[in-house]
Amino acid sequence: MAEYEKKVRKLLMEYGCTFVRHGKGDHDIWYSPILQRHITVDSKIKSRHTANAIMKQSGIDFKF
Repeated sequence: MAEYEKKVRKLLMEYGCTFVRHGKGDHDIWYSPILQRHITVDSKIKSRHTANAIMKQSGIDFKF
């Protein structure tokens, strides 16, 4: 299985998203300036579908 966590975090930073805080469990809260809202990012993203959902929620037009 592919690990998408590092790729997702790198793309979020490239598009100007910022880390806000650690959430419950192994989740982190990020802020997307594109949609001006907070998004939740899991620290163990193993599915490309989950990675694509995070990209969509952050307003980034990117597909894995």
